[in-house]
Amino acid sequence: MEKSEILKAVGKKIKELRESKGLSQVDLVGKIEGKIDTTNISRIESGRTNPTLYTLHRIATALEIDLKEFF
Repeated sequence: MEKSEILKAVGKKIKELRESKGLSQVDLVGKIEGKIDTTNISRIESGRTNPTLYTLHRIATALEIDLKEFF
């Protein structure tokens, strides 16, 4: 897989998990510890940015899932 394909696949999974929990991007940002905004979430979900492992961990924690569920 190319880098862009991986980023899009992970972003799509994050979006699916967020929506399955009935959360908007604003709701998710409110649950994430530390500085992150809806622009960053949008970029991650669309595969336009490469989030750090720590950012993925914070998103997983906010979604109350294991990090491995993104993959």
